[in-house]
Amino acid sequence: MTITLPDDPALTEMGEAEILLDLACGAYAAGHVSRGVAARMAGMDRHAFDQTLFARHIPSYDEERWAQDLESLRALRTL
Repeated sequence: MTITLPDDPALTEMGEAEILLDLACGAYAAGHVSRGVAARMAGMDRHAFDQTLFARHIPSYDEERWAQDLESLRALRTL
């Protein structure tokens, strides 16, 4: 995929990596892509991307993950 941006000095100052990171964070925050896809968009591993989300105050822990973790804890209690 190719994205063409306007030739604007503000965008030039940001650089490609920062623009990709902003796009990835925005797409994830809007619910358009998963964390894994967003991390790949940004060229980062999942852990680094999660740290970026945390630093930008973008929640990455949703009700579905909470339910999965709760189920895992319940399963561990029965072992």
